[in-house]
Amino acid sequence: MFAAPKVEEVISVMHARGYKVFDDSRGHDLNIVGIRTESMEAEKFNDWLMVFYIFDNAWNYFAFPATTDPGTYYRKNPLNVKGTAVLKPGQYRSVYTIGRHRNYKALQQIDNMTVYRDANRDAQLNTEGMVEDTGLHSINIHRSNAHRPSTVVGKWSAGCQVFQDPDHFNFFLILCDRASKKFGNKFSYTLLEEVDFH
Repeated sequence: MFAAPKVEEVISVMHARGYKVFDDSRGHDLNIVGIRTESMEAEKFNDWLMVFYIFDNAWNYFAFPATTDPGTYYRKNPLNVKGTAVLKPGQYRSVYTIGRHRNYKALQQIDNMTVYRDANRDAQLNTEGMVEDTGLHSINIHRSNAHRPSTVVGKWSAGCQVFQDPDHFNFFLILCDRASKKFGNKFSYTLLEEVDFH
């Protein structure tokens, strides 16, 4: 599996792409970054969700196992007639708020994001040639199982960005709560790819 890069590497890639790196010295100015790895196994938490911020004049950096693409169930049974949503890499500014995913607290999409539509209803993910769709697609950031780390993606993701371990997710929400008190209840998200680090 692609190992989580160092925070300096992530920042370097973001700068190279022209993306904003949040570095307010007051602390907890969150950078929320996903990395989609080259491994396309549908049922694995083989991607990364990272959060980093300045605190006491140094970067605090955490990397968590996650999935940035949908599980097999929703690839074969899309919720949208256009096909299953696969978030397009890029930076999406102020697109999330602390809200709800189903019946629990999570980061909820509140502004437009662009997804690819996987309409061939098979287990493989290949974004080449897919139709792009920009809008409100409920691409939330949430957890899988509430009580223990999940071993398979299954129905946990229909295109959302999903933490494997609920303890990681709960810690992430604490950071989001602290950030919202200083900077307001809006969050940006950057999705990178493993190839960006080669």
